[in-house]
Amino acid sequence: MIILKLLILSIIIGLSSAIGILFSKKYVNREKELKEMKNSLNIFATKIKFTYETVPNVFMEISNKIEGNIGNIFARAVNRMKEIPAGEAWIQALEETKYNLNKEDISVIKNLGRMLGQTDLEGQISEIETVNEFLTSQLENAREERKKNEKMYRTLGLVCGLTIAIILI
Repeated sequence: MIILKLLILSIIIGLSSAIGILFSKKYVNREKELKEMKNSLNIFATKIKFTYETVPNVFMEISNKIEGNIGNIFARAVNRMKEIPAGEAWIQALEETKYNLNKEDISVIKNLGRMLGQTDLEGQISEIETVNEFLTSQLENAREERKKNEKMYRTLGLVCGLTIAIILI
């Protein structure tokens, strides 16, 4: 009977710790996705500036290089560009893909869609640079949030599990 009780308490502590870790991963993943988006936009700006490739070709290359949610955004945008203009495809791809970015991040990234295929080369590069500058500040915010919240959620999960275990004893 005591072994069963200890086993149940161990499971409760383990599950609550795992839940805390899952909540903390959101902050780690947001920071990672912001870095990937900055990297993707740098590739995009470089490719259209120096190789004069089309937007769908560059997006396809980016989707092959960048894995995860950010790569999926570019892949979905390429698939949508076969049917609709690049800007609309970009916005739809952002709306369809799951990611860890917050609303403020997404609203600025969506602004890039307004310029895709609508302006000349310099206008698009200027818009990419503007979005990239914003992402730099958002990346700093994400780092601060991660430092503050990652440890808190992990500790909170463990403490909640221990509290429940103590109550049940």
